[in-house]
Amino acid sequence: MIDQLVQSAMQTGWLSVESEGLIRQLVSIRTTPSTDQAALQALIKAMESGDIQREAPGSSDLPNLARR
Repeated sequence: MIDQLVQSAMQTGWLSVESEGLIRQLVSIRTTPSTDQAALQALIKAMESGDIQREAPGSSDLPNLARR
C-alpha cells in the first residue's frame, strides 16, 4: 500500500495530506515490508531533491518513519 502511495506521489510530484496521513498510519500499525521501506527511501530522496513537494505545511518527519 505504501508503495502505491509513493508511486502516486512520484507521478504527480506532490505528496497529498491524505497520502502522507495514510503512510504515517500504516507505518505506525504494522511492520513495514522491504518493498515499502524502499519506497519510503525513494520518497524521502525525491522530497529532499525537490522532485516531490508536500501539500501539508511544515517540515516533514518522514525520514523518521523510514527508519522503523
